[in-house]
Amino acid sequence: MFENIILSFKGILSHKVRSFLTMLGIIIGIAAIIAIVSTIKGTNEQIKNNLIGAGNNTVKVALYKGEGEMDLQYESVPEGVPVISDEIKKQLEDSKNIESVSLYRQRTYVDSLYYMNTALNGGSVLGIDEDYFNTARYRIKSGKGFGKREFTGNHKTAVIDTTAATSLFGSVDPIGKIIDISGEPFIIIGVAVQSSKFEPVINNYEDYQLYNQETSSGQVFIPINTWPVIFKYDEPQNCIVQAADTDSMTKAGKEATDILNGMLSVSEDSGIKYKSEDQLERAKSLQKLSDSTNTLVICIAGISLLVGGIGVMNIMLVSVTERTREIGLKKALGARKKVILGQFLTEAAVLTSIGGLIGIAAGIILAQLISKFADVPVAISGISIAVSVIFSMAVGIVFGLIPSVKAANLDPIDALRYE
Repeated sequence: MFENIILSFKGILSHKVRSFLTMLGIIIGIAAIIAIVSTIKGTNEQIKNNLIGAGNNTVKVALYKGEGEMDLQYESVPEGVPVISDEIKKQLEDSKNIESVSLYRQRTYVDSLYYMNTALNGGSVLGIDEDYFNTARYRIKSGKGFGKREFTGNHKTAVIDTTAATSLFGSVDPIGKIIDISGEPFIIIGVAVQSSKFEPVINNYEDYQLYNQETSSGQVFIPINTWPVIFKYDEPQNCIVQAADTDSMTKAGKEATDILNGMLSVSEDSGIKYKSEDQLERAKSLQKLSDSTNTLVICIAGISLLVGGIGVMNIMLVSVTERTREIGLKKALGARKKVILGQFLTEAAVLTSIGGLIGIAAGIILAQLISKFADVPVAISGISIAVSVIFSMAVGIVFGLIPSVKAANLDPIDALRYE
């Protein structure tokens, strides 16, 4: 085998231009596939990150009525939906794919939240438990967060996010200021921001609509035990769960909904049940939208490999013709068919493998150029590189088989007489 590889390199180097032109189809095909697959993978990762964020791995589980999330601002508390108990929360925390759990109540688009004469139009109020900031990955940017004191009494304190701080106070420090929520005064003790804040990549208006379907003027957080001061006492909670990793988000959401729906005592006709906001599945759905186009493009690039393989077969047939006397001499000296067959198959495989390696380098460079000039994200796929190397060798073996068999079957007497 080693000797055949040495002979293959000698044969390739003795006809450099011809060998390069033969490899060109392989190079173009491999480079095109590497670039296309890298672009597809990069785009899919961008979709995934835009929807999920950079590693928060959180899944919101909310109470729904039919296809829409229940808004208790306009609806009464439904019968058969109890408050989530500490035992149920413990079951959630003990679930296989769930790292942490937080319970909260929410009013979306509150129209009765003011600071002096400034309203937080479109803002939301959340009544949170002591685990919320940790689970949802918030950190206190200024001031302080809620302590045990806030969760044991009816202290009217609030923490706001940076969006609400800008909407209500502009450049003024909000710490110590008093806001009005449904006629009740709350003193602001802190400003919170998500620890792993991720901004979606927005390239056009369609992207803006896709990733910004829900807009908000900011969020105001109050202790969950203070919630009844301004809203209803017996409101069921939503919950947010943090999955062990991004790929476990769907499983974590399903585990949470199964547990929460198990405690409900409502009729199926009511349409009331807990549902998870499965952004991972949504990302997968968006990624599948372009699968047919991507497959078509890859197939077109694969045609280059087919053309390259035909080129290899053609040049190997020429090589067999040129070396007919050499083959006749080897067979006259006792070389068997499998020796001749192995020599030419090895030469074809080496030729396409070199083309494949050059194609991989060209594909990586092409992918980076596409990313730079077309502003398209790319992610180099190690699997596609490995498959490309194996595939290029396979092309050499498959398309080199006919010339190799022809060489192995030459009659030594006729071969020696060949001029």
